Amino acid sequence: MPNWLKLVISLLLPQLVGGTGALFTITSIDSWYQSITKPSFNPPGWIFGPVWTTLYVLMGIACYLIWKSDHPQRKNLLTLYFIQLGLNGLWSPAFFGMKSPIFGLVVILPLLVLILRCVKKFKIISPWASGFMIPYLVWVSFAAVLNFSIWWLN
Repeated sequence: MPNWLKLVISLLLPQLVGGTGALFTITSIDSWYQSITKPSFNPPGWIFGPVWTTLYVLMGIACYLIWKSDHPQRKNLLTLYFIQLGLNGLWSPAFFGMKSPIFGLVVILPLLVLILRCVKKFKIISPWASGFMIPYLVWVSFAAVLNFSIWWLN
């Protein structure tokens, strides 16, 4: 497969995962989510779209950098990446779709561990790929704290 096609696929897949998750979010954001107690550090709703779009682009670039390499660990690292991407895609249905902060935690905590593993393991092939995953790690860490706080308060 040519590298340009790998880049396109790498950039599109996270956006598709995010778009699918947004379908669950949109249906709950103006109803259930408004009715629950949120912590004082809950960001305004408008910030989530731009942040996630940016993070998905960075994740896609990281995926591409791993995928285009000839490193013998490439397949294992792509598997790790796609497992964490799958968990990322499950969070919105768990939290918003099921209206369940506890199910959100069940998804986001292993997701956080897998993102951290991606950051560490991607360095083997590409320090840039690892670096592109760090903002995602930071945001999901914040999201996990927010998710936990919402669960705790409700």
